[in-house]
Amino acid sequence: MKTDDEFARLADPYRRELLAYCYRMLGSVHDAEDLVQETYLRAWRARADYDSSRASLRTWLYRIATNACLTALDGRDRRPLPSGLGNPSDDPAGPLVRQPEIPWLQPFPVDPAELAESRDTIRLAFVTTLQRLPARQRAVLILRDVLAWRAAEVAALLETTPAGVNSALQRARAELADRDTAPEPPDAEQRAMIDKYVKAFVDADLDGLTALLRDDVVLEMPPWANWFRGVESFRGFFLPKLRPGRWRMVTVTVNGGPGTAGYLLGEDGVHHAHSITAYTVTPDGISWVAAFQDPALFATFGLPPTR
Repeated sequence: MKTDDEFARLADPYRRELLAYCYRMLGSVHDAEDLVQETYLRAWRARADYDSSRASLRTWLYRIATNACLTALDGRDRRPLPSGLGNPSDDPAGPLVRQPEIPWLQPFPVDPAELAESRDTIRLAFVTTLQRLPARQRAVLILRDVLAWRAAEVAALLETTPAGVNSALQRARAELADRDTAPEPPDAEQRAMIDKYVKAFVDADLDGLTALLRDDVVLEMPPWANWFRGVESFRGFFLPKLRPGRWRMVTVTVNGGPGTAGYLLGEDGVHHAHSITAYTVTPDGISWVAAFQDPALFATFGLPPTR
């Protein structure tokens, strides 16, 4: 790779999958974007030293990205969701506790069609569980089980042995064994369910809204530390917050699944970016609503700040 143009032509096709990889490692779309930029900068600076007889360009880029992620994660707390920090709140009408100092898990604007891997490996529930793993175990699990690398390839990348890789993989799989893997309805049914949810939410139809929920539905809203479980808590929280015309909602794809972007009516009469929400839809109804109240995420999803 002697020239900038040659480097860009050969390396750019891997940018999107490296972004998904770094996101799984870091739990933050903004951090992942920064690390991919750093990966390409490091690769460009070292392009004259790249030896195609020793590793494919893809493997070389993943090695650089992995080292960058491991360095970034060194000494850093995992990115949680509120439900991972304590028990649910028992007073949906009580004050919300905002904790902006916590580096919360973030949603990711990816469609499964953009990735070769299964959509299950980019869903928020999976990425949330990944954050419980030590950084090197996280890398091993993603490389082996998501990207289907051989143990020897991962060992070479991490400068360890295949036996060490397999041991780390076994421990990582054990940690993930208890995660919820409830079956999901077909995509068309999920979209229809979310369309009904959006209409009920915008129309302030609380009865119609809660009829779509599973009895044990979980509602969480980082950076608020409060989270709620159950339909009655859900009703109690939204009862004073819904009225016709207050909200505008746009359907989006969040972590390969159904999602919405919500715009809240401001005192200036304009609907402003408020939250990106991910949903888990089961045959029994919506079981999880995760509303990320961070207007800065809207640009990441290609959405305007007002609507």
